[in-house]
Amino acid sequence: MKFRFAFAALATAAFGAAIAQTPPPDVSTAPPPEVQIPDAPAPAVSKAWIVMDAASGQVLAGQNINEHLAPASMTKVMTSYVLASELKNGKIKRDDQVMMTERAWREGGAGTDGSYSGFPVNQTARLEDMEKGMVVQSGNDAAIALAEHTAGSEEAFVQLMNAYAQRIGMKDSHFADVHGLAADGHYSSAYDMALLGRALIRDYPDTYAYNKIKEMTVSGITQPNRNLLLWRDPSVDGIKTGHTSQAGYCIMNSAIRGDQRLITVIMGDVSEKQRADDSLALLNWGFRFFETHRLYEPGKALATQKVWKGATQQVQLGVAAPLLVGVPRGKYDQLKPSMDVPKQLVAPIKAGQQIGMVKVNLDGKTIAQAPLVAIEGVEEGGFFRRLWDAFWMWWESV
Repeated sequence: MKFRFAFAALATAAFGAAIAQTPPPDVSTAPPPEVQIPDAPAPAVSKAWIVMDAASGQVLAGQNINEHLAPASMTKVMTSYVLASELKNGKIKRDDQVMMTERAWREGGAGTDGSYSGFPVNQTARLEDMEKGMVVQSGNDAAIALAEHTAGSEEAFVQLMNAYAQRIGMKDSHFADVHGLAADGHYSSAYDMALLGRALIRDYPDTYAYNKIKEMTVSGITQPNRNLLLWRDPSVDGIKTGHTSQAGYCIMNSAIRGDQRLITVIMGDVSEKQRADDSLALLNWGFRFFETHRLYEPGKALATQKVWKGATQQVQLGVAAPLLVGVPRGKYDQLKPSMDVPKQLVAPIKAGQQIGMVKVNLDGKTIAQAPLVAIEGVEEGGFFRRLWDAFWMWWESV
């Protein structure tokens, strides 16, 4: 009994000594706790705002992004989009001579409370010059004259604006004029305005380039672009400002730093300076904490699926357009792609035919998705191939 007690005491002493001599664990190798992205610097006084990744169309942050609000002169970005589309379609030309009609002059010229371009009434100017007057000087008169030249009347042009808005995917917008002065039934949203800016940059970069012109002289009068950020940040190359008593101070901006482009929209701010300050703060936040990645390229196989009853027994699946995603910096390795395809694919399959979807998840949420399409077509197989595959399809189903 004494022996056992002595052994136990010795073992306890030895164990205690071992603990005393063992160094504490090295905590320096433990991964540091993840630092959360701070909230976006929300404008203190505004009706709505948004930060969008231009490449992917992802909303990085925002508030009241779908609320129907007066867009003021940001309306003219829609007018620019329609003009660029009609130019591409050959309906109008940059060298067309556009008349500054009396109606355009009376409703949008120097005698009104709004901004104007200064092109003389009942005289013509090149379409390209007058469009720059609309974009740079925010000329209401130029917007009306361009609409009349393009569609016969402002009212007809507005129909084109609403049609193109639907094509872009602007579900919370309806236009009643071409310049943005207050009108019944004339509204948009921060999200729709960001979509519009993204579409103009993507589809008509030459037209978009007008937005970074800092000043323009017409009839001996030089007027500056009202976007203050063009002078304050070289990465900013547009897009448009707006102001009415109903809309407050509005601004659409886009900037590109490296390979990343962001778009911000603020509606209903309190002053010209404040909207510029708020927009720049949102841009800086977005560039600091997010990055854009190209995940998949068109024409490259992401998966190979079995095809039944086909001349070949497999089809390669990929994306039809580049799949891009905006992610918090440092989280690229945490992206989790997944594919959703039918259990059985049966020929014939056309090249480009949608087969399923590829989704990209982060932190349990889908942040990007795109259709999976057949990279090459698969023709229907011969009689015996179809018969044989039909049997095995039945066998696997029972």
